[in-house]
Amino acid sequence: MPKLLLPILGLLCAATLARAELASEKQPMEITATGDTNYENGLATAHGDVAIHTGDSDIYADSAQYNPKTREVIAEGHVRIYRATGLFVGEHAIYNIDTQKIQAVAMRTDKTPYFIGGESVTTISEGAFLVSKGTFTTHDSSNPDFRLQAKTLRIYERDRVILKNVTFYVKNVPVFWWPYLYQSLDDSFSYMVSPASLSSWGPSILSRVSMPITDDIKIQIRLDYRSRRGVALGLEPDMHYGKDKKSWAKLRTYFLQDENPDINPTAVIRTGVPQDRYRVSFQDRTYFTEDIYATVDITKLSDEFLLQDFFQSEFQLNPQPDNVIALTKRDANYTLTAIARFQANEFFEQTERLPELVLDIKRTPLFGGPIFYEGETGIADLRRSFASGSLDEDYGTVRIDSFHQFLYPNTYFGWLSIVPRVGFRATYYDATRDLGKTIFTPDTNPFIPDFIVPDNVPVVKGGSTVRTVVNAGVEASFKLSRVWEDAQSSSLGLDGLRHVIQPFTNFSWVSSSNPDPASILQFDRFEPSTQLRPIDFPQFTSVDSIDSWTIWRIGVRNRLQTRRDDLTVSWMDVETYIDVNFDNPFDKTQYSNLVNRINFTPVPWASFSIAAQVPLFEKGFTEVDTAVNIQPIANLQIQFAHLYLNQSPFFDNSSLFVVGGYYRINDNWGIGIREQYEGTTGILEEQRFSIYRDLTSWVASVGAIIRDNGGVREYGFLLTFTLKALPKFSFDLNFDPGGADQTQ
Repeated sequence: MPKLLLPILGLLCAATLARAELASEKQPMEITATGDTNYENGLATAHGDVAIHTGDSDIYADSAQYNPKTREVIAEGHVRIYRATGLFVGEHAIYNIDTQKIQAVAMRTDKTPYFIGGESVTTISEGAFLVSKGTFTTHDSSNPDFRLQAKTLRIYERDRVILKNVTFYVKNVPVFWWPYLYQSLDDSFSYMVSPASLSSWGPSILSRVSMPITDDIKIQIRLDYRSRRGVALGLEPDMHYGKDKKSWAKLRTYFLQDENPDINPTAVIRTGVPQDRYRVSFQDRTYFTEDIYATVDITKLSDEFLLQDFFQSEFQLNPQPDNVIALTKRDANYTLTAIARFQANEFFEQTERLPELVLDIKRTPLFGGPIFYEGETGIADLRRSFASGSLDEDYGTVRIDSFHQFLYPNTYFGWLSIVPRVGFRATYYDATRDLGKTIFTPDTNPFIPDFIVPDNVPVVKGGSTVRTVVNAGVEASFKLSRVWEDAQSSSLGLDGLRHVIQPFTNFSWVSSSNPDPASILQFDRFEPSTQLRPIDFPQFTSVDSIDSWTIWRIGVRNRLQTRRDDLTVSWMDVETYIDVNFDNPFDKTQYSNLVNRINFTPVPWASFSIAAQVPLFEKGFTEVDTAVNIQPIANLQIQFAHLYLNQSPFFDNSSLFVVGGYYRINDNWGIGIREQYEGTTGILEEQRFSIYRDLTSWVASVGAIIRDNGGVREYGFLLTFTLKALPKFSFDLNFDPGGADQTQ
């Protein structure tokens, strides 16, 4: 019997195929045929290119019989039933012109991307179909590359497909079997099977199934098996609630009994990794009103290495998850926030705020006049809790901080923008560090502030104090431009050229009443960075690291613009600036590094960028980050990056090269490569190689990865199958998966 290929989208769009109620009036019907047409025993019979038109339905067949009592048409031979947006094609069908129900055998349609077929199709209720010995596929072929073969399929229009006794076939080879399978027809359902191979895991299978519980609640179930680690289970309910379903909550859980917790894929020494390993995370955003909402972000881990071992992609972005609860009130002119931040994982350091209340007043004109005001006021019970096993001593204080600033932005002569500012800050601490009983030697490096107390220095508590800070400054800038219409070059992507130059300057003066910030216990503190720090308030957020300074930042922005596709686009942007340090506690040289940022996009298929800072007048460190992306021909993409850092006081020297590319050989084949090499150590840190094959409805790739983690090598094998027309269903073999949804 011929196989049926019936697209789900055809069923979804053609609601007329599934109406169960009777029409309010009998539909008139017209029957024409090229052969004999007769009426006998109450039945109308027609032969030869029969065409039946009734309402919005058109039926074509070699022969047809109509029973006016049952209002059913029995069509035979080359049957085609058109219903608004849907088409059924087959050899036999029974169609009720009033209820618009179809009973079909061996039918198919021409809709994509989902196709369902079987030996028979029966309308079982409004919007519901039953298919026996059914086939589900996205490959429009009488012999599809893959298919799900089920004993029965139930199709619920715009909702779901339920398959029973299901076998997954690639060509004619059975691959997997399910007793029951649920396929939603919206985005709330997906399933993924990810074979994986990693040295620290062994051969593995990661699986994920997402399914709706209600219209607003869905759950994701994870079941993973790693041959060297064992079985892991995760449940992840996700819900939307409240007015307009704007509020949401998500719980993530993951549990495993690690059979080899001592496996270490890095060169860093580990101790005390437990066998019972888990992760419980809860994120929530609840809107009580349009402008009042609560935020919850909590993560509890069994140990500090869990994310690194099993959620590697997430670990690279957020190795130490936060734990915070906040309530926020937003207004056009201010934001009021209550925060509770706590140490849920004792093996991570955490600055606890139990609680903190902050009022942030946005920049707003005073009484509608030319003077603007902005400010921040907060009260917090702070505690710096170090990781368990640390030699550092925890400390805490109550802090009350209030900052107020006035600005007078104006434009002079129609082109010169000047913004003077003056501000005041007062901060109360109920506990300080007694410097008279604390012995430490400040670092001689000019980029490390004197008030930074080295690790492992005991905290000797002092009394309370009030620190006052006065700040003042002025920003100024202007723009000049010139146009060259004769600048025309197709090779350089030029259709006219406009140069906009903007010199700018920012002078900042800060005076603190505290002669030595080392006495201030550090919470919102100085953090190592290679970048020049903000010299304005409130952009400078290291409240407890405020010291007196006098800094003059001067620079210039150059922008070259051209026309492209009837739009004005940036052809090249160059920003250059430097700090003159009259008194800078964070950089005790007279002049900072010279900072340059260049972005160059001459043509749509090529881009070039440099972010660099170099010592110009003083000794210092050098940082140059370069990135190049080109697509010289349609089938070739090349990426190159070089990240160079030398003599930084905070970070190791580095000269990291990253080279990658993809070449599409033809319509069916492609190759990809990525290399990562650290020049300072001479280590080829990562190598990836892939070959891609287009398999009509699938894209397959095979490749390998080699990693060098500081002398410890990891090997992985890569095999992926991506289904073009059905991206929610995939088989993905990933050497760097952090879970079934971290395969990107």
